[in-house]
Amino acid sequence: MALRIPGHEHQAPREVGLEEIRDLMGNCQLCELGQTRNNLVFGVGNPRARVMFIGEGPGRNEDLQGEPFVGAAGKKLDSLLCVAGLTRDEIYIANVVKCRPPSNRNPRPAEIEACSPFLREQVRSIWPDVIVCLGNFASQWVLKTQAGVTSLRGQLHQVGHFLVCPTFHPAACIYHPDWLPLLESDLAMVGQWLREHPKEEV
Repeated sequence: MALRIPGHEHQAPREVGLEEIRDLMGNCQLCELGQTRNNLVFGVGNPRARVMFIGEGPGRNEDLQGEPFVGAAGKKLDSLLCVAGLTRDEIYIANVVKCRPPSNRNPRPAEIEACSPFLREQVRSIWPDVIVCLGNFASQWVLKTQAGVTSLRGQLHQVGHFLVCPTFHPAACIYHPDWLPLLESDLAMVGQWLREHPKEEV
Protein backbone atom coordinates (compact mmCIF):
# COMPACT_ATOMS: atom_id res chain seq x y z
CA MET A 1 0.00 0.00 0.00
CA ALA A 2 1.40 3.39 -0.96
CA LEU A 3 1.54 6.05 1.72
CA ARG A 4 0.11 9.27 0.36
CA ILE A 5 1.82 12.30 1.80
CA PRO A 6 0.73 15.91 1.26
CA GLY A 7 3.39 18.51 0.59
CA HIS A 8 5.21 20.68 3.11
CA GLU A 9 2.12 22.61 4.29
CA HIS A 10 2.49 24.78 7.37
CA GLN A 11 -0.32 23.30 9.39
CA ALA A 12 -0.92 21.60 12.69
CA PRO A 13 0.02 17.93 12.81
CA ARG A 14 -2.42 15.16 12.13
CA GLU A 15 -2.85 12.70 14.95
CA VAL A 16 -1.01 9.89 13.23
CA GLY A 17 0.74 7.72 15.77
CA LEU A 18 4.30 6.56 15.34
CA GLU A 19 3.19 2.93 15.62
CA GLU A 20 0.82 3.43 12.71
CA ILE A 21 3.64 4.86 10.58
CA ARG A 22 5.91 1.98 11.57
CA ASP A 23 3.18 -0.51 10.66
CA LEU A 24 2.83 1.12 7.24
CA MET A 25 6.54 0.59 6.63
CA GLY A 26 6.26 -3.09 7.44
CA ASN A 27 9.09 -5.02 5.79
CA CYS A 28 9.84 -2.05 3.56
CA GLN A 29 11.42 -2.85 0.20
CA LEU A 30 10.93 0.52 -1.50
CA CYS A 31 14.66 0.77 -2.19
CA GLU A 32 17.56 -1.65 -2.45
CA LEU A 33 18.64 -1.06 1.16
CA GLY A 34 15.81 -3.34 2.24
CA GLN A 35 17.67 -6.28 0.71
CA THR A 36 20.89 -5.82 2.71
CA ARG A 37 19.75 -4.65 6.14
CA ASN A 38 19.45 -6.77 9.27
CA ASN A 39 16.88 -4.51 10.92
CA LEU A 40 14.85 -1.53 9.84
CA VAL A 41 15.75 1.31 12.25
CA PHE A 42 12.59 3.35 12.58
CA GLY A 43 13.34 5.77 15.40
CA VAL A 44 13.14 5.95 19.17
CA GLY A 45 12.23 8.38 21.90
CA ASN A 46 9.53 10.59 23.30
CA PRO A 47 6.53 10.77 20.91
CA ARG A 48 5.79 14.29 22.17
CA ALA A 49 9.37 15.54 22.24
CA ARG A 50 10.03 19.27 21.93
CA VAL A 51 13.32 18.43 20.20
CA MET A 52 13.71 15.91 17.40
CA PHE A 53 17.14 14.84 16.20
CA ILE A 54 17.52 13.63 12.62
CA GLY A 55 20.66 11.78 11.60
CA GLU A 56 21.84 10.26 8.36
CA GLY A 57 21.34 6.50 8.50
CA PRO A 58 21.94 3.49 10.72
CA GLY A 59 25.46 2.19 11.24
CA ARG A 60 26.52 -1.35 12.01
CA ASN A 61 25.42 -1.38 15.66
CA GLU A 62 22.13 0.33 14.84
CA ASP A 63 21.44 -2.17 12.06
CA LEU A 64 22.04 -5.08 14.46
CA GLN A 65 19.99 -3.67 17.33
CA GLY A 66 17.23 -1.90 15.39
CA GLU A 67 17.67 1.40 17.26
CA PRO A 68 19.33 4.65 16.16
CA PHE A 69 22.45 6.01 17.83
CA VAL A 70 23.49 3.00 19.92
CA GLY A 71 27.12 2.77 18.76
CA ALA A 72 30.03 5.16 19.25
CA ALA A 73 28.03 8.05 17.76
CA GLY A 74 25.25 7.28 20.23
CA LYS A 75 27.59 7.49 23.20
CA LYS A 76 28.90 10.77 21.83
CA LEU A 77 25.35 12.09 21.40
CA ASP A 78 24.40 11.09 24.95
CA SER A 79 27.33 13.07 26.31
CA LEU A 80 26.40 16.08 24.17
CA LEU A 81 22.72 16.29 25.11
CA CYS A 82 23.51 17.81 28.49
CA VAL A 83 24.98 20.81 26.64
CA ALA A 84 21.43 21.59 25.53
CA GLY A 85 19.98 20.69 28.93
CA LEU A 86 18.35 17.59 27.47
CA THR A 87 18.23 13.90 28.31
CA ARG A 88 17.74 10.96 25.97
CA ASP A 89 14.20 10.28 27.26
CA GLU A 90 13.13 13.85 26.40
CA ILE A 91 14.01 13.70 22.71
CA TYR A 92 13.08 11.69 19.63
CA ILE A 93 15.74 10.42 17.23
CA ALA A 94 15.26 9.26 13.65
CA ASN A 95 17.35 9.05 10.49
CA VAL A 96 16.92 10.22 6.91
CA VAL A 97 17.10 6.57 5.80
CA LYS A 98 15.87 3.75 8.01
CA CYS A 99 18.16 1.01 6.68
CA ARG A 100 21.94 0.82 6.82
CA PRO A 101 23.71 1.64 3.55
CA PRO A 102 26.27 -1.12 2.89
CA SER A 103 29.71 -0.35 4.34
CA ASN A 104 28.23 2.86 5.77
CA ARG A 105 28.36 4.56 2.37
CA ASN A 106 26.37 7.75 1.83
CA PRO A 107 22.65 7.23 1.18
CA ARG A 108 21.74 7.70 -2.48
CA PRO A 109 19.13 10.23 -3.66
CA ALA A 110 16.66 7.48 -4.63
CA GLU A 111 17.02 5.90 -1.18
CA ILE A 112 16.40 9.21 0.57
CA GLU A 113 13.40 9.86 -1.66
CA ALA A 114 11.92 6.44 -0.91
CA CYS A 115 12.28 6.97 2.84
CA SER A 116 11.26 10.65 2.96
CA PRO A 117 7.49 10.12 3.27
CA PHE A 118 7.96 8.13 6.46
CA LEU A 119 10.31 10.67 8.03
CA ARG A 120 7.93 13.47 7.06
CA GLU A 121 5.12 11.62 8.82
CA GLN A 122 7.29 11.10 11.91
CA VAL A 123 7.96 14.84 12.07
CA ARG A 124 4.26 15.60 11.70
CA SER A 125 3.31 13.04 14.36
CA ILE A 126 5.81 14.35 16.92
CA TRP A 127 5.44 18.01 15.88
CA PRO A 128 8.57 19.17 17.74
CA ASP A 129 9.45 22.80 18.35
CA VAL A 130 13.07 22.24 17.34
CA ILE A 131 14.62 19.90 14.78
CA VAL A 132 18.34 19.28 15.18
CA CYS A 133 19.81 18.08 11.87
CA LEU A 134 22.97 16.02 12.34
CA GLY A 135 25.10 16.25 9.23
CA ASN A 136 24.65 17.18 5.58
CA PHE A 137 21.90 14.80 4.55
CA ALA A 138 19.50 15.70 7.35
CA SER A 139 20.25 19.42 7.04
CA GLN A 140 19.75 19.44 3.29
CA TRP A 141 16.54 17.41 3.54
CA VAL A 142 14.89 19.60 6.17
CA LEU A 143 16.09 22.95 4.79
CA LYS A 144 15.60 21.94 1.14
CA THR A 145 19.06 23.14 0.14
CA GLN A 146 22.22 21.83 -1.45
CA ALA A 147 24.40 23.88 0.89
CA GLY A 148 26.72 21.99 3.20
CA VAL A 149 26.30 21.87 6.96
CA THR A 150 29.55 23.81 7.44
CA SER A 151 27.93 26.90 5.91
CA LEU A 152 24.47 26.26 7.44
CA ARG A 153 25.44 25.68 11.07
CA GLY A 154 25.90 28.36 13.71
CA GLN A 155 22.40 29.77 13.45
CA LEU A 156 18.79 28.68 13.93
CA HIS A 157 16.58 28.58 10.85
CA GLN A 158 12.80 29.05 10.98
CA VAL A 159 10.97 26.63 8.67
CA GLY A 160 7.24 27.01 9.12
CA HIS A 161 6.43 25.85 12.64
CA PHE A 162 9.88 24.40 13.22
CA LEU A 163 13.09 25.95 14.45
CA VAL A 164 15.89 24.07 12.70
CA CYS A 165 19.45 23.68 13.98
CA PRO A 166 21.80 22.22 11.36
CA THR A 167 25.03 20.94 12.88
CA PHE A 168 27.72 18.32 12.56
CA HIS A 169 27.01 14.63 13.03
CA PRO A 170 28.54 13.30 16.28
CA ALA A 171 30.26 10.53 14.31
CA ALA A 172 32.03 13.12 12.17
CA CYS A 173 33.44 14.72 15.31
CA ILE A 174 35.15 11.45 16.20
CA TYR A 175 37.30 11.91 13.08
CA HIS A 176 37.30 15.72 13.14
CA PRO A 177 37.73 16.64 16.81
CA ASP A 178 38.04 20.32 15.90
CA TRP A 179 34.34 20.23 14.93
CA LEU A 180 33.26 19.14 18.41
CA PRO A 181 33.32 22.63 19.98
CA LEU A 182 31.18 23.86 17.06
CA LEU A 183 28.65 21.07 17.61
CA GLU A 184 28.59 21.88 21.33
CA SER A 185 28.06 25.57 20.53
CA ASP A 186 25.09 24.72 18.28
CA LEU A 187 23.49 22.51 20.94
CA ALA A 188 24.05 25.20 23.58
CA MET A 189 22.17 27.58 21.29
CA VAL A 190 19.26 25.12 21.21
CA GLY A 191 19.33 24.87 24.99
CA GLN A 192 19.23 28.63 25.35
CA TRP A 193 16.25 28.88 22.99
CA LEU A 194 14.38 26.19 24.96
CA ARG A 195 14.99 28.04 28.23
CA GLU A 196 13.79 31.32 26.69
CA HIS A 197 10.71 29.62 25.22
CA PRO A 198 9.36 27.28 27.90
CA LYS A 199 6.66 24.87 26.86
CA GLU A 200 3.20 26.37 27.23
CA GLU A 201 0.98 24.48 29.64
CA VAL A 202 -2.18 23.25 27.93
